[in-house]
Amino acid sequence: MADAPHYRIWPPVALGLPLVAGVVVTSAVGDPVKLSVALRPIGWVFVGAFVVWNGWALVLMTRTRTALLPGGETAQLLDRGPFRVSRNPLYLGLIALDIGIALLWPSFWAVVLVPVGVLMLIWGAILPEERYLRTKFGAEYEHYSRRVRRWL
Repeated sequence: MADAPHYRIWPPVALGLPLVAGVVVTSAVGDPVKLSVALRPIGWVFVGAFVVWNGWALVLMTRTRTALLPGGETAQLLDRGPFRVSRNPLYLGLIALDIGIALLWPSFWAVVLVPVGVLMLIWGAILPEERYLRTKFGAEYEHYSRRVRRWL
């Protein structure tokens, strides 16, 4: 086994495809429900949350010399910072970014397709990644996964 998870779908693609599809459908045929411009500040909050949350996780990963891009080798199991409250903080941040972009566009279809992206992310990246971490870290990962939820 190579020392990296074997993704079915690369995480940014799993979340990005439904987002782009939603924006394309909105541009091509419009939305059945017009999103209020009052939602734009909420979109900015989601984008800001992504920047802060993922920035925190990436700084921690850099300091521990763990691969920054999805699919790289995991040098050690991180259980502090955002990894203390979520086993998937970077993916959680990407989901927030998806929602933020969909609200800023605005695209009803992109918002509606966020759960499709999350399901693709779980199937295509998270489950293979969990299998990799379980194989690589064994009991340490099992203990971590019992203490820390997948999301929040």
